[in-house]
Amino acid sequence: MEISQELADRVMRLVVSPEYRPSKPKQIAATLNLDADDYRELRRTIKQLVLEGRLIYASNHLIISTGAIGGPLDRIRGVFRMAAGGQFGFVRPGDSGDGAVSEDLFIPPGQTGGAFEGDLVEVKVRPSRRGGSEGSVSRIIERSRRQFTGTFNMVDGRPAVYLDGTPHDAPVFIGDIQGLPIEKDDKVFVEVVTFPGENGKGGEAVLLERLGSSTNPGIDTLTIMRQYGLPDEFPEAVIDEARQRADEFDEDNPPADRLDLTGQLTLTIDPYDARDFDDAISLVREDEGRWRLWVHIADVGYFIHPGGKLDQEARQRATSVYLPDRVIPMVPEIISNHLASLQPEKVRLAKSVEIEMTDDGTVIHSEVHNSVIRSDMRLHYRLVDQFLEAPDKYREKWGDAICDMLRDMHSLAMMIRKRRFKRGAISMDMPEVKLELDRSGKVKGAYRTENTESHQLIEEFMLAANQAVATWLDDAGLKFLHRIHPPPERRKLRQLSHFVRDLRLGIDSVESRFEIQNVLDRVAGTPLEDAVNFAVLKSMNKAVYGPQTDGHYALDMQHYCHFTSPIRRYPDLTVHRLIDRLHAGEKTPDESVGALLQLGHHCSDMERNAAQAERELTELKLLHYLKKHLGDTMTAVISRVFADGFLARCIKLPVDGYVSVDQLPSDQYRFERRGQMLVGFKAHHRYRLGDQLTVKISRVDLIQRELFLEPVKNHSVGKSNPNDRGAKAGKSGGGKLTHKEKRKKDRRQKGKRKRR
Repeated sequence: MEISQELADRVMRLVVSPEYRPSKPKQIAATLNLDADDYRELRRTIKQLVLEGRLIYASNHLIISTGAIGGPLDRIRGVFRMAAGGQFGFVRPGDSGDGAVSEDLFIPPGQTGGAFEGDLVEVKVRPSRRGGSEGSVSRIIERSRRQFTGTFNMVDGRPAVYLDGTPHDAPVFIGDIQGLPIEKDDKVFVEVVTFPGENGKGGEAVLLERLGSSTNPGIDTLTIMRQYGLPDEFPEAVIDEARQRADEFDEDNPPADRLDLTGQLTLTIDPYDARDFDDAISLVREDEGRWRLWVHIADVGYFIHPGGKLDQEARQRATSVYLPDRVIPMVPEIISNHLASLQPEKVRLAKSVEIEMTDDGTVIHSEVHNSVIRSDMRLHYRLVDQFLEAPDKYREKWGDAICDMLRDMHSLAMMIRKRRFKRGAISMDMPEVKLELDRSGKVKGAYRTENTESHQLIEEFMLAANQAVATWLDDAGLKFLHRIHPPPERRKLRQLSHFVRDLRLGIDSVESRFEIQNVLDRVAGTPLEDAVNFAVLKSMNKAVYGPQTDGHYALDMQHYCHFTSPIRRYPDLTVHRLIDRLHAGEKTPDESVGALLQLGHHCSDMERNAAQAERELTELKLLHYLKKHLGDTMTAVISRVFADGFLARCIKLPVDGYVSVDQLPSDQYRFERRGQMLVGFKAHHRYRLGDQLTVKISRVDLIQRELFLEPVKNHSVGKSNPNDRGAKAGKSGGGKLTHKEKRKKDRRQKGKRKRR
């Protein structure tokens, strides 16, 4: 492609200049004073410069220079993020210091260079066949960590460890273990000296700790905590500072400069087993058909002073981690479960968002106050659902005031929710799996959480508060951490459209919010629900924290931040502190976009790490439970279909297991992408996405963390989908990934909820 060298030079001089900010081609054309004819030439020039690796298309088609990030023009440095068990990944380019925000660079399979999650790498940038750019890791500059959990074994007569959570199949070898109480398949903690394949050598490591037997469910939590670098306890200096804050706080004499709302009827609604209560609600029905909603949020920032030991520890942790058998809090329990927790009948400090609405839920005014409140009653979700089903049963026990306010809260929340979805919001929540544990920590059952109306009630009010605060701060022109959900790429939406079309739901396109929600509504309550929700989730970008005002795609909100959970999320705490400065009339911190970008990356990464740890420990505990039930039969629904088998999700116990095509009744099977099914062309057996069948537990692999299922013999496929798509054959497909690779990919992709 021939381009004007003069124009190319002008473009490059602009994008590497200190004052340049990531811009779209039209903005660049305006800066360079180009007319309409020159604009067409500019687009051709930019495309060629991207192909040459001198420029990169960032998010929303913003243009940045690879040279602006550091290093040669065809190379960038950044942090590697692992996907699909290390088969491929993404590199987040480093901050240039001028506020440039670039999209993660795709690193295809075979080009990761042995990089692990979080490693600082150098990447060679090249044009992608998909359009845009991709890269290959040319050098690992710095390892993010060297300590790993793993499984001990003897390999060729030498003690070795297979590392958890890495793409390497080869083990690392450890030194002499004579005299140590360590046995085959024990879980251990090691520090890697040389990684497998590094410097052309085998991997070497030093044994730090024997965690315990891999067959002991009690060791699961410790293994996952070590694997994901989750802290055990708070440092003593942090605890000392928390105790000091407790001594300073006098519940009977709260600060006098706060709005006194202790006489206002206030309720908390949380999970049954919640220990910290960070939000409460008050609602008043006013004259002229207006509502006055108060969302009270625990004022954690009052007890955590910027720069102190408490603050440093909270910032490092960035989030609380909710494991099946324990909580790893962001701040010590003396604050999270006591001083800041909005416990009933206790005077507590809060940030109260006052939102005035019209009868149809339109916001006409909002304001944020530093307040003092007293919760009148602590309710939990199941109890509120029971009240909504039969409100008259509770009037004598709770009184008219509480019952009337709960009724009004429900009416207003459902009105807001209906309005939100009518406007184009998407319901992106995937059900969570909750384990029922006995006193020793062993699984005795599991169930999927339901997003009932009590959950929706609180969700709508929290969304309203988050939006109100973000709008207020954005209108003031302040820099802070937004909760950003970028729009999905058109390529992924086209893939989703193909998938939905193959299911023969009568929907050909899902490239708008309304079409996506239409699909989700169409399959709700059917066996296809999980599979379609998962496909929609895969097509979406991750929600992250950052200073950009890019809005939240799924919520259809231009102004949005996290404000309502400062006990368990550090970004919320930063927003609270900004509000304190505004109330005090102080100059707001002139934080650079780069500093906020770095903090946003850290908080996003820690959130992702916590979610992966929670999910993996849940799966591991379920596998231990199923290991004791080999041969048991269960009803399952086909949730994913591949060329060599399918995944089936058990109904009673919400876990996915793999069924190999070799386990199916004898036939010549072929994968039909159209219809997402395996079809036998001799005996005409057929296994489709959403089909129900009876399976038995055939094998549990605790090391690879996989469940294998087998259809019960002489059992034909059970109920097919209510929306019968037929068995018309389309073009055969089939991926090139091995079963192990696909299982790893599925484990890391399923359940990635976009936490709002």
